[in-house]
Amino acid sequence: MFIGEYHHTIDEKGRLIIPARFREKLGPKFIVTKGLDHCLFAYPPETWKELEQKLRHLPFTRADVRSFLRFFFSGATECELDRQGRILLPANLRAYAQLDKEAVAVGVSSRVEIWSRQLWEEYCQRTAEQFEALAEKLSDLDI
Repeated sequence: MFIGEYHHTIDEKGRLIIPARFREKLGPKFIVTKGLDHCLFAYPPETWKELEQKLRHLPFTRADVRSFLRFFFSGATECELDRQGRILLPANLRAYAQLDKEAVAVGVSSRVEIWSRQLWEEYCQRTAEQFEALAEKLSDLDI
């Protein structure tokens, strides 16, 4: 399980340090793709395979399913950790997530999310204001 929030910088070549706690669970190679809310999702290979299998069974005859699958899979890339624990984020993914210099890696259960620091702070502020209301809505899920 991935948990926690870690702040790092992206160097001039587009490399980002992956926190050590995330590295051991992600493995030496893992998948990064466009996520929701303009962040990136990083998945360990096994979790990626499970997700791909689930998405494969969606009805491709629906336009919204085709659009989602195209966007999600076309943005996916396999990243490999270097000796310093960094990955090279492709320019298209950095542009999508509005990543410049400051990034935040966030553990979200089965995946890691990579956010621009500015977007993450804005998201946290909005969500903090709604946190109790969100918790009430989730109470029906019996968690």
